[in-house]
Amino acid sequence: MTLIFESLSDRLQTTFKKLRGHGKLTEDDVNEAMREVRMALLEADVNFKVVKQFVKTVKERAVGQNVLETLTPAQVVIKIVDEELTQLMGGTQSRITMSAQPPTIVMMVGLQGAGKTTSAGKLGLALKKQGKRPLLVAADIYRPAAVKQLQVVGEQLDLPVFTMPQGADAVTIAQQAIPYSQSHANDVVIIDTAGRLQIDAKLMQELRDIKGAVRPHEILLVVDAMTGQESVNVAQAFNDNLGLDGVVMTKLDGDARGGAALSIKAVTGVPIKFVGMGEKLEALEPFHPDRMASRILGMGDVLSLVEKAQENFDLAEAKKMERKLRKDEFTLDDFLSQMQQVKKLGSLESILGMIPGMGGLKKQLEGQDIDLDGKEVRQIEAIIKSMTPQERADISIINGSRRKRIALGSGTRVQDVNKLLKQFGEMRKMMKKMKKMQGKKGGFPGLGALGKLGGGMGFPKLPF
Repeated sequence: MTLIFESLSDRLQTTFKKLRGHGKLTEDDVNEAMREVRMALLEADVNFKVVKQFVKTVKERAVGQNVLETLTPAQVVIKIVDEELTQLMGGTQSRITMSAQPPTIVMMVGLQGAGKTTSAGKLGLALKKQGKRPLLVAADIYRPAAVKQLQVVGEQLDLPVFTMPQGADAVTIAQQAIPYSQSHANDVVIIDTAGRLQIDAKLMQELRDIKGAVRPHEILLVVDAMTGQESVNVAQAFNDNLGLDGVVMTKLDGDARGGAALSIKAVTGVPIKFVGMGEKLEALEPFHPDRMASRILGMGDVLSLVEKAQENFDLAEAKKMERKLRKDEFTLDDFLSQMQQVKKLGSLESILGMIPGMGGLKKQLEGQDIDLDGKEVRQIEAIIKSMTPQERADISIINGSRRKRIALGSGTRVQDVNKLLKQFGEMRKMMKKMKKMQGKKGGFPGLGALGKLGGGMGFPKLPF
């Protein structure tokens, strides 16, 4: 899986490294750094007008900047680039406007293939997690199986779906959904509208008619990040015709360049409100410009990681692990439990992208494609589950014949069992060392034992 902005992130970090040796910022230093930044942004598929303005603003702020005693020249430039990138993407998080008089009506629009129907469901899930009671409305009457697709998504996410018999037009379906939602205590109505392969007058007219009939509080455009600059043009066209309130950007994990995400707000004035990562039916993530800027600049995004951890982790379990770690009682059972919790956070690559200073480790893991729900992890689970409780508690008792039995029981080879035991032993040694080094300093909040691995020394060889 590619990581968003990967090439941009790498190039910017290389540029800032060059600046680190300088004692005072000269105009030449800034010009050279900005040339690199400009190239990096253009390569990342950021709109050229946006790049030109961005570089100009950063340069004006950086030249003649008094370097604070606490900062190096490189840090000053990074700070300015960080602030300007954040501004470029909208400055602060943009939320959905909730109506004081329910239901809040959200209209999802976009071209075919951008992931509109799935995003309608994912948005419903995100709002459901906030305590809302969303209703999905199937108003795409043209695409074969569009209604069925929304019903399947609704069923998977346990969200109600409003449909009407064949022959009803989109405007009527959207209108009828409102009284239905009121009588069924649904406080958010999410209307999935029709898309086309390209923008045409008929599509826009239908969308304007729906807008006029139901007066949505939010019109959200769904765009595919992988279409690059085309998504910016699509956003411009929809905004001119309909007036958009926000953008949902899908497949953001599929494009390492990600320039569209940097350009949309600057070109159209419409903020990105949510991003969709991956194909799984997980809730859309709110888009935080400041956190995204930090990730691009290799400064991590610990806040999102902590939020994810708090959402997915059992706090009592994490505290129990912490105690075991301190007492040096961490067993394979505990490791399995931790691994199952961490799996909920997504791929290892995405987790490392959120941890400051973990870029180097990400590079080491490149090509290994470690999926936390993949074959290697399932293999580890099978091996541990094939052990007796005594073996899991004390790996020192696992002799040759036990290893053969465990391999047979888990459908793996003796080498695989040996490898896991060796790496688990190394991991425990590493944790012991880090415990001494950190003293009372914790690892990453909510990440329990595996969170400890973020402290200072980098990760040991991971046991998969």
